[in-house]
Parts: sequence; structure tokens; C-alpha cells
Amino acid sequence: MKIRYKLTLLFTLLFTLIICGFAFFIYYSSAENREDEYFKRLKQLAITKTNLLLDAKVAPDVLQLIYKNAPNNLFQEEVAVYDTAFHLLYHDAVNIDKIKETKSMIGEIVAKGEIQFNQGQLQAVGFLYPYKGRDYVITAAAKDEYGLAKLSKLRFILTVSVLGSLLLTIFAGYFFAKRALKPVAEMVDEIEELSAKNLDQRLKVTDSKDEIAELALTFNRMLDRLAHSFEAQKEFVAHISHELRTPLATVIAELEISQNKERTVLAYQNAIALALKDARKLARLSTSLLDLANANYDQAVISFKELRLDEVLLDARNEVLQHQPEYKVKLIFDQEAEDDDFISIRGNEYLLKIAFINLMENNCKFSEHKESTVSIAYDRDQTILRFVDQGIGISEADRAKLFEPFFRGGNQHYAEGNGIGLALTKKIVDLHHGTIVVISEPGEGSTFILTLRHI
Repeated sequence: MKIRYKLTLLFTLLFTLIICGFAFFIYYSSAENREDEYFKRLKQLAITKTNLLLDAKVAPDVLQLIYKNAPNNLFQEEVAVYDTAFHLLYHDAVNIDKIKETKSMIGEIVAKGEIQFNQGQLQAVGFLYPYKGRDYVITAAAKDEYGLAKLSKLRFILTVSVLGSLLLTIFAGYFFAKRALKPVAEMVDEIEELSAKNLDQRLKVTDSKDEIAELALTFNRMLDRLAHSFEAQKEFVAHISHELRTPLATVIAELEISQNKERTVLAYQNAIALALKDARKLARLSTSLLDLANANYDQAVISFKELRLDEVLLDARNEVLQHQPEYKVKLIFDQEAEDDDFISIRGNEYLLKIAFINLMENNCKFSEHKESTVSIAYDRDQTILRFVDQGIGISEADRAKLFEPFFRGGNQHYAEGNGIGLALTKKIVDLHHGTIVVISEPGEGSTFILTLRHI
């Protein structure tokens, strides 16, 4: 069901409940008021007729004659007067006797002083009436034809009003819901026109500060992120193609040259060595790309556990030295850990080890003595790691782009690389909610400072 129909339905139901409750209150209050007023009228008329009988000494047959000759005697109030011993002193119409008084009824009136009750559409009242030292029991009954007719008319008016209001509410609710959701419908039409070819198109944003405008702004910001992601993906694919093209072309060229004519064993060995070198470069590149893809996963997908950073650093150091025996990596504790928690974090051991290996290898590659010094320190909230080299340094222009994928700075001639390592390290640090900064000047070496919140 569309939102406009839901809003119309909910609005109609709510208004129906309110108007029905209001109509019921009016009708119930009017009915109660009519009944109370008519009971008072019955009692007053009964007292008046009793005073004519007892005080004015009007003969009973005269009063009965007046009752019989009334134009609406069918609905006229019928009065009866008894003494407390249930002796009938007067009755307007004994042959009709609308309420048919009994001895028990008279006894109840004497005991309670007054009773009121309904008998079908008849209203009846009985009460004790003192007169000149004696008590009399008076009953009066009649149908409030005029009052019931007015009540019936009121019921009809309220019913018609409720139904009319209900129909008006349905049409008005639909109209206003449609009008209120018109910007959403227009937004849907604009979104349907979007595709990968026109991601630069944006939704129209009104000057109002309502939720629709906020939704459009939020969606436009999402489109900005998607457009940036698509551009980054295109650039990423272009870089991969470029990085893969060179070693593959070299391998193919070497193998084709070797295949063209017979050569000496030494020539074949040299060709195989060159092809093997390029194949290893391809293997390192594919491994780096896979690690970069893993680092882009959401934290909820990657398993985290409690780790000691010094142990991860030692594993990373051993792996670096195993693959590059000429490298030198020193581990230094700036301060003694008073508690294991000071150098422990929650993280992914595999990814952190990759980040540390990249920083160590980066230090060693760009320093004359192939050396990296890693120091560990901590404060109350975080563990601080410094990866220091005494190498060629990094220019200010290169530092601004240092963590971008496939970026190779002005020192790329100094050592081989594919521009993925530092970008991958930055993503891994971000994934662990840490920070990484670089301090470097050309000719003065580089220091990478990495901070991670400890347990």
C-alpha cells in the first residue's frame, strides 16, 4: 500500500474516532439531560395536581375529566395518589394504569423517599409527599413524546454529520496526503532517470527545511560518494592495468626472444631469471591488491580479538628479515609496560602485521643502510608506534599524496614498488580506528607515527 493511501486511511480512522466520540458525548449528554428534565417535570406536575386535589379541594372526577378530555391524553402524564397504607385516593385513569402500582412499590417509595425508573419508553417517578401532617405517596408516569422526537432528530443529524464528515475527511485526507508527498513522487521520477552514465545529476532541493529537503540533500550526498567511488574504481582499474602491463609485457618479450632461436644455456638462464623476477613482481602485486581489498571490508565482517602489539611487531620483523635478509629492523621499548593492557588492542592480527611489514620495508627500502627503528610507547588511552629511518626523506608535495593508492613519489627511482603499501597501511589503521602521520624532510629521513587505542 502506498504511503498516501496509508496516511489517508490513518487520518480518516483517527478523525472518525474523534468525531464519533464527540457525537456520542453530545447524544449521551442530551439524552441524560432530557431524562432528568422530564423526571423533574413529572414530579412538579404530580405535586401541582395533588395540591389541586388536597388543597384546592377540586373533585377527583373533575380532574379525571380534564385528563380524559386533553387532546394528547395518550401521552399525558398519569398521576396517582395513595396513602402510606396503599389506599388509592386518586388516579387519573384507573382503567389504563400505565405503571400498575403494587404494595411493594409503595413500600419502596415510603422507605426511600423517591424512586425513578423507566418502563419501556415510559418514564415514571414515585415520591413521598407530606401534607398537613400526613404523608402521601404520589406516582406519575408518561412518555416524553416531544423530548424523544427531538432526541431522534438529534440522532439523525449526528449520524448524517458523522457520515458527511467521514466522506469529506477521506477526500481531504487523500488530497493533502497527495500534495504533501508530491515532492517524494517527483524525487522518485528523478531517481528512476539516474544511471551509471549520469551520476553527476542531482535531485532538486527546495528552500524549505522540512524532511523532504533533508532527504534530497542526504541522497545527493550519497550520489556524491557513489560518483567518487566510481571514479576511484575507474582509476584503480586503470592503475592495476598499468602495473600489470609492464611485467607481463617483459615476461612475454623475454620468452618470445628465447623461443625465436636456440641460445646458450647461460642466455636461457638469464631469460628465465628476468622472467622469474617479473613473475615475482606480479605475485607481490596480486598479494598487495588482495590485501587492499580485504582492508576495504567493513569492521563487522573482519574478526577482531585481543592482541599484544609487541608480539605482532616481532612476527612482522621476523617475516621481513626472512624475505629480505639484508634489511635491519630494531625494536625499542621507550618505556616499560606496567600492564599488558597498555600495549594490547582489539584488532585483526593478519591485517596489522601487513601494515607493520609495509612500514618496516618502506623504511628499509629508502634508507642507505636498509635500516628501520621501531619504538613502542603508550599513554593512558593509546599505544604509540614510531617507524623511523635515516633515509632520503619525502618532499612536502609527495607527503600530501603519500597514502593514495598507486602513488609513486619523486623517489621512485630509488627503490622498486607499486604504490599500494602505504595506502593499504592507511586503510588498515583506519579500520582499527587509529591514526597515522608522517614527519619527513628531504635528506633527513622519515618517521611514521601510528597510534592505536589500547584496551
